[in-house]
Amino acid sequence: MNSPARATPALPSPAAARSALEQVAANLSLAVRGKEKEVRLAVTCMAAGGHLLLEDVPGVGKTTLVEALARSFALSLSRVQFTADLMPADILGAQIFHAATASFSFRPGPIFRQLVLADELNRAPPRTQSALLEAMAQGQVSLDGVTHPLPRPFTVVATQNPVDFSGTYPLPDSQLDRFLMRLSLGHPAPEVEARLLVLARDAATAGAVVEPVSSPEALNGLRAQVAAQRLDDTVADYVVRLAHATRSHGDIERGASTRAVLALGMAARAHALWEARDFVTPGDVRAVLGPCLAHRLLLRSANQGTYTRDEALHLIEEIARKVPAPR
Repeated sequence: MNSPARATPALPSPAAARSALEQVAANLSLAVRGKEKEVRLAVTCMAAGGHLLLEDVPGVGKTTLVEALARSFALSLSRVQFTADLMPADILGAQIFHAATASFSFRPGPIFRQLVLADELNRAPPRTQSALLEAMAQGQVSLDGVTHPLPRPFTVVATQNPVDFSGTYPLPDSQLDRFLMRLSLGHPAPEVEARLLVLARDAATAGAVVEPVSSPEALNGLRAQVAAQRLDDTVADYVVRLAHATRSHGDIERGASTRAVLALGMAARAHALWEARDFVTPGDVRAVLGPCLAHRLLLRSANQGTYTRDEALHLIEEIARKVPAPR
């Protein structure tokens, strides 16, 4: 089945794009308090058209953030709780036989929403995890020889527990490489937790204060503007030199892939909109470097079951200090 023709979204001006991003970030901060940097990066990832991985211990607001994102952009949302017995058909859908007509019809699964929350993705076995690969890479699902296009915009936001938690399966490299960014919310500051106690707002109701401030059409427009952002040769060379530095570093077994290079460039384009610019600077690249690359690196010191996120971030910071940026 071929995808229907889609209208080209209108491009907002860089100033209008910044205003839209700031409005969504302020809206999210009503639900996820004290995490302005992480909220800003999550909005950047959405504007860049990428998928987002939230890795952290349970109970720090990952699901709340995703639900608030869906409400802010008025996106259709599905939540899939990944478990050891979840099957690919539970995500993608299946052909249903109708005895009365002796025919089959396709019943779409929860993947056919504009924002899909893959909750605790690493609690499902690799076979089920891989059901997301085509959807994340191409925005479509192929079943029984038929290709079904996914809605636009389409985004997967996955949560996962650290791999040293019981009952988890490490995500394969091919899956990790399809997430534009990986973020960790962490515990809020003590004064923020105290404020939450005063407000008596738990995880089930924290997102209730969030109302739509944008639309799916506006998000498509933001993504079109991001794709149109200028990234000149000197900044492109800087991105490539950073990636090559990860490939030749003595503590890194496998560095950034070509997909990682493209992802870093797209995230930097989106970050430039926070300054109402239509061009990318080295500062934009550095601002998204850790979230875009840390989860894509295989460290020589990494052993099975070892949680090395902070170590990867430290190595990226070291590389950023050593690779000279263009003026």
